[in-house]
Amino acid sequence: MADQPILRSLPVPTQDERTMAFLAHLLQIFTGFMGPLVILATKQNSPFVKFHALQALMWQLCYMGLFLGGFTLFFFAAFVGVYHEISRPHNPSTFPAFFLFFPLLWLFAMGGWIANVILGVVYGIKANRGEWAGYPIIGSRCLPKLAPGAASPSRPWTP
Repeated sequence: MADQPILRSLPVPTQDERTMAFLAHLLQIFTGFMGPLVILATKQNSPFVKFHALQALMWQLCYMGLFLGGFTLFFFAAFVGVYHEISRPHNPSTFPAFFLFFPLLWLFAMGGWIANVILGVVYGIKANRGEWAGYPIIGSRCLPKLAPGAASPSRPWTP
């Protein structure tokens, strides 16, 4: 909880700001990056809403990048497997190796979706309470840059 002293110095958001920040987190569950992007575009003047919408957008960007990387590996394995099967004599006892990737890709996608729901609900509730809470790793690295009035990471906070 190294961010707690920084968070105490930030302004208290209004009820409208808290509601919009809550919606940025909640809408990412159903709309992916589109909900937080719309909220970010409509509430650019609110640092609290901007912070939470950017947190949701960064999570969606990371999730989409990992998901697309997994699909790329799956299709690469599929093409290599098909090429390997075509280039040698047919042996009905062999099993194409790329079918082993599909359950792993499916588990990764479902795990990401479950993490998306959990993060959206937990951090949506925190935003609705007025907390400047950032996602793990994403929030701890970007909080000093996004939150207004926060101390810089190179300068330690002193009471």
